Amino acid sequence: MSTYSTNSAMPVARGNWFTRAIDWMDGHGPGAWIALMVAGFIVAGPLGLVLLAYILITGRFGRRWRNGGAQVQARNWGCMGSTRVHVSRSSGNAAFDAYKADTLERLEREQQEFEDFLRRLREARDKAEFDQYMEDRAKAAAQDTPAEDENRA
Repeated sequence: MSTYSTNSAMPVARGNWFTRAIDWMDGHGPGAWIALMVAGFIVAGPLGLVLLAYILITGRFGRRWRNGGAQVQARNWGCMGSTRVHVSRSSGNAAFDAYKADTLERLEREQQEFEDFLRRLREARDKAEFDQYMEDRAKAAAQDTPAEDENRA
């Protein structure tokens, strides 16, 4: 019996050498693609141009790198890299689906009520500020009026 054990958390390499190489490059980020492209230009100019075209056409520097490589992780590690919740998909359990629908409706209703409350709060604050402004303006006008009356007399 062997003392070595397999690590079930490691991804299983699938596909041919080309797809494994692309997955490896994607796993190491855009820097690896840039280094490969520069090496391609050094070895042969057209090879660098082909790599540049491949990078641009497949969108290797697109959204995926701004997300921290979530798509690459999800593809390589299965569900461990995915943090998305599929709300609309049925779980197969009718009672749970009904509970989920009721909870989502309640949360949407509470969110709407909270947004309405915030709107009313902002309106009340704006009204109070406006009323204070009008009082200050009236006081300033009242203080200026006696001085003008004395000047006319």
